[in-house]
Amino acid sequence: MISLWYRIYLGDFPTFGRKGSLVDRQETASRYLEKPIKPISGWGPLILFISTMILAVVFFITGAANAERLGPILTAAFCITAAIVLVGSIIGLVGLMAIAPNQARVLLLFGDYKGSVLDSGFYWVNPFYSGTKVSLRIRNFETGVTTTPEQKVAGQVVTTKTRSPSRPSKVNDRDGNPIEISAVVVWKVVNTAEATFEVDDYEDFVSVQSEAALRSLASRHPYDSEDHEISLRGSTQEISDQLQVDIQERLEVAGVRVIEARISHLAYAPEIAAAMLQRQQAHAVVAARSKIVEGAVGMVQMALDHLSERKIVELDDERRAAMVSNLLVVLCSDRHTQPVVNAGSIY
Repeated sequence: MISLWYRIYLGDFPTFGRKGSLVDRQETASRYLEKPIKPISGWGPLILFISTMILAVVFFITGAANAERLGPILTAAFCITAAIVLVGSIIGLVGLMAIAPNQARVLLLFGDYKGSVLDSGFYWVNPFYSGTKVSLRIRNFETGVTTTPEQKVAGQVVTTKTRSPSRPSKVNDRDGNPIEISAVVVWKVVNTAEATFEVDDYEDFVSVQSEAALRSLASRHPYDSEDHEISLRGSTQEISDQLQVDIQERLEVAGVRVIEARISHLAYAPEIAAAMLQRQQAHAVVAARSKIVEGAVGMVQMALDHLSERKIVELDDERRAAMVSNLLVVLCSDRHTQPVVNAGSIY
């Protein structure tokens, strides 16, 4: 306390409540580094505490049975000793804990972080430790899905776990077109200390931040692109990799590692879906017509070259132009042509 007032006197004011600076983040990160610990096996303490409980009961019965012979002082000593041993054994049994595979336990002693038990097994720790369970299993979720956990009252399940249908997020792409998009994120906890102390609820934090990263990504890229530009529909792998990086940057503070992130739903919004479908059909028709015209020009050139090489007929420029026009009409038409037979001379 004296050192604190001395710092204030010197002008070195402590930064109470200012947690947004880089220095505060570094201090917080160094404070909540994960400390793996290996407790002792719980089988030895289990046998010891059960034995002492039996011994305490024997002491109490012995003191009560021989109260007249021992006298009040020794009888009280026997009973008090038995009570102390019994209470100590019960408190010691509280320190036993079993950890399942891919489960961890974060241990605190009166609010002070002591370490994390990461290995599965049966252990004994300080009975005054308070443990928080953290799952290390790989989990996945889809954005737009709301999960309601089950609720228990007096050990009975009152409300079962439910999962709402997926509702894709509606967002505007880079060109301003409203689209619907959702993603599947696969993740796991890699730092139990940060997942417990840095955020209030790390599961909800993962859900909200993944949704925000997906919306930000969709607004930076167009839905579709005609050139080689990265687009949401045409560059699936690049978009997935970028989404994984964006989500990982947001979840780094919570001790979570993103294993995979992929787009699971992508479509235009219903209000413009019909118009965008017509535009896509128009692009397809133009591309098909361009291919047809390219092939037709090659076929006309080949026909003229064969007629000229084999000297089947000699055509002047006017007749050649008319023949080219007729062949292009026949080859590029989307309907069957109706031939007209000239029964007279060639001219």
